[in-house]
Amino acid sequence: MPRAENIANRDRAQAVWELLQHHAGEHFITAKGLPYTYCIRGWELFVDRRAKSITFSTVAAALRRIDELLAAGEAITGPKMIGCYGASYLYPVFLALGVFPAPPQTADGQLAIEELAHAAPAAEEITNGV
Repeated sequence: MPRAENIANRDRAQAVWELLQHHAGEHFITAKGLPYTYCIRGWELFVDRRAKSITFSTVAAALRRIDELLAAGEAITGPKMIGCYGASYLYPVFLALGVFPAPPQTADGQLAIEELAHAAPAAEEITNGV
């Protein structure tokens, strides 16, 4: 029998999955500055930089981890904190969608990640530059 917290987690994961579907095809940039887009087929998210997919269950696990970190009062400062396959791609998208608050800007003035999330050049700029 499902527990209430599992139902709540599944509902949240479903809501985030629907947001991911809505933003599929948009341009994002990883924390390391690599541009990418993604598409969703069924319950799998495919990043154009990888052959392997990120599944719905992985997204749900990432959301649980984010909730644990936030409950402990920790700022989510990078993809490694999420600790799942595809975190380097989920992190900028989650940040852009407001799944968790943006980390504080660094003292040396580096751009906050949310500024990078949609700063990727358009696909034609990438292909024309090659």
